Amino acid sequence: MRYEFYYWPEIQGRGEFVRLALEEAGADYVDIARRGPGVDAMMKFMRGKRGKRPPYAPPFLKAGKLVIAQTALILQYLGPKLRLVPRSEADRLWAHQLQLTVTDLVKEIHDTHHPLTSALYYEDQRAEAKRYTQEFWRHRVPKMLGYFETVLEERRGPYVFGRKVSYVDLSLFQIVEGLRYAFPKRMKRFGKQVPRLIELRDAVAKRPRIAAYLRSKRRIPFNESGIFRAYRELDA
Repeated sequence: MRYEFYYWPEIQGRGEFVRLALEEAGADYVDIARRGPGVDAMMKFMRGKRGKRPPYAPPFLKAGKLVIAQTALILQYLGPKLRLVPRSEADRLWAHQLQLTVTDLVKEIHDTHHPLTSALYYEDQRAEAKRYTQEFWRHRVPKMLGYFETVLEERRGPYVFGRKVSYVDLSLFQIVEGLRYAFPKRMKRFGKQVPRLIELRDAVAKRPRIAAYLRSKRRIPFNESGIFRAYRELDA
């Protein structure tokens, strides 16, 4: 199947978690909004002009007649089809549970630079962002990344399911990469507390298709419009 993927063309954002899965699997997909009038096509879907079940916002995926939105749900759908999740129901539910926890973490990462509202610029909430970020690194990062570190401690291999990579591993790779971009000083210090998570990141980065993707123009560089933003004053 040829998948149509819809997300904003200038940022990695939440769409990158889906892109990584498609790239790792060598799936046949088109990143619609990055081609010609693709943004217009994406907006037509969201306005309900191309189906009875319009998505609220990107990312969303068109697979045949299906249109699936929300990152975790897209990955739950793609996992079995791309062989990025084990076969058993218990493992698939576990993968989805972990991905939903990643979703929670992504929201908190976003709020380090927009703690009040997305309707305001970062510059309009700089003091609040600094306070939020301090608490985020003091309490939430140790708790949430520490949780994933504990999950990995019980596995026989670098990945969540041992020796076989899953879409959850690709998402955790993106979390580490993003935090290293946004908070290089803080992440350098904290990384020593989650060695297995760093090992997972390194294992994913060496996978042939992922390595090729990271070198390609398909990988949008991190920038200050996405989830992970590098503001020097927040990286104390």
